[in-house]
Amino acid sequence: MAMDFLCPGGMKTNFTSIPTNQTAKMSSLSVFTISLHGLFSSIGIIENLLILGVVGFHVRRSVISIWILNLAASDLLATASLPFFTLYMARGSTWTLGPTFCRIHSSIFFLNMFVSGSLLAAISFDRCLVVLRPVWAQNHRTIHLVGKVCGVIWGFAVICTIPFYLFRDTITLPTGKILCYYNYARFLPSDMKGRAPICKQRKEALAFFKLFLAFLIPLAFIILSYIAVNSGLARRGCRRPYRFVRLVVAVVVSFVLCWAPYHFFIILEIMTTSGSPAQKLAGKALPISATIGFLNSVLNPILYVFSCPDLCSKIRHSLGAVMESVLVEDLAELARRRSTARSSISTSETALKPRNSLPALYVKEEDQTQEAGSTGCRSEVFLTSSIWHNAFHSW
Repeated sequence: MAMDFLCPGGMKTNFTSIPTNQTAKMSSLSVFTISLHGLFSSIGIIENLLILGVVGFHVRRSVISIWILNLAASDLLATASLPFFTLYMARGSTWTLGPTFCRIHSSIFFLNMFVSGSLLAAISFDRCLVVLRPVWAQNHRTIHLVGKVCGVIWGFAVICTIPFYLFRDTITLPTGKILCYYNYARFLPSDMKGRAPICKQRKEALAFFKLFLAFLIPLAFIILSYIAVNSGLARRGCRRPYRFVRLVVAVVVSFVLCWAPYHFFIILEIMTTSGSPAQKLAGKALPISATIGFLNSVLNPILYVFSCPDLCSKIRHSLGAVMESVLVEDLAELARRRSTARSSISTSETALKPRNSLPALYVKEEDQTQEAGSTGCRSEVFLTSSIWHNAFHSW
């Protein structure tokens, strides 16, 4: 995109604030950021795929499993997009994948921001209803209702992401580098006078829009819900479990620490004057703060899933059952091949011995193993479901 299409003065701060790595050698800060992106991406993809596989296929459908599946899907979407941004930074902040994928890739980050915050708020409010309105929750809190709520959350997040998709673009700098960043002058006539105030209004509106809807309002729901739960348990004379208190503190602290720096530097960038030290600081800190925001997608599975008792052992057992099934099938196939080879060498020997005795033995063992495995899976599903049930009520 030519520089003439940008808002005069309105986009200047964006070019000066984003590091462009003019030197051929990357700075230590850039190397550190790229390493963090790669680490978060690897851990987040493995974690969320594991959660989707175990909870999606080995846990009986329940309200809490629906919440966790949607949260894991959102986090997996975000962490799966990290390698592309890592590639962007490794190439010296130069985007080479085109403007359309630039908009899609950036929109995934904002979509996860809205979905994750809304889901965390909804989960907290759900727990509040179970404690304060147990009769209503018993009669109306169904899987179908929670599925509809999750659908509304995803639809709300998509609508909130549309403005960020529209104003994202590839911007070519005089140095030849291509940025994947905001272009607030999109959809404005190129010969229009007074575009700078409009660009500034758009920039401020989007910054405060995501600050309130993706951070402050969900954070308020989370804090107020847990305060209400604590007050309700205190009025009944119930002792708050230590695990519950620990989980509440971890959820609030992780949500604040992961997203607060990003929103703080976004607001600092738009509120300070162009070229000021504060704005330069915000520009340098934004890539790091965005990386820390992605960390929330790595911490969510740990906080909401691995905090359940014995769930880690169930995941190991599930993976072990899969590997055992694969090994049994390989042994049975090997037995069949050996039996076929022996029968082709000596027909008289196979006449004295049943041809399919050895394969039948392995098949029989395989059937017994599969039957035992299926029984184990059923018991595991029941046990894991009871763990989810108990963990939910203890939360």
